Amino acid sequence: MSETFDSIRQGLNEAIEFSQGQETKAVVHEFSPPDVKAIREKLGMTQAELAATFGISLGTLRHWERGDRRPRGPALVLLSVMAYEPESVLRALSASRKTHTHASRH
Repeated sequence: MSETFDSIRQGLNEAIEFSQGQETKAVVHEFSPPDVKAIREKLGMTQAELAATFGISLGTLRHWERGDRRPRGPALVLLSVMAYEPESVLRALSASRKTHTHASRH
């Protein structure tokens, strides 16, 4: 079998073992819940601005800020990055928008 397949198989086996509570060599990244309001304030944005900029529903953002709900999955990762490198995220979004704008004009 190919080296790529072997690597994928190993990763799947480790994921299954981890989900079953077994010790594995798998590296698990756990993110603590970010302070969404502090991130937003650091960016100098209103709730509506942050929601629109990052494609988050305003209601969801409000729940996160109140602590009624916690961000999960990709949103949790994005917010974790924003907590430490907000300018990098904004630069990447700006560059992405410019690329999409130019591409749509052709």
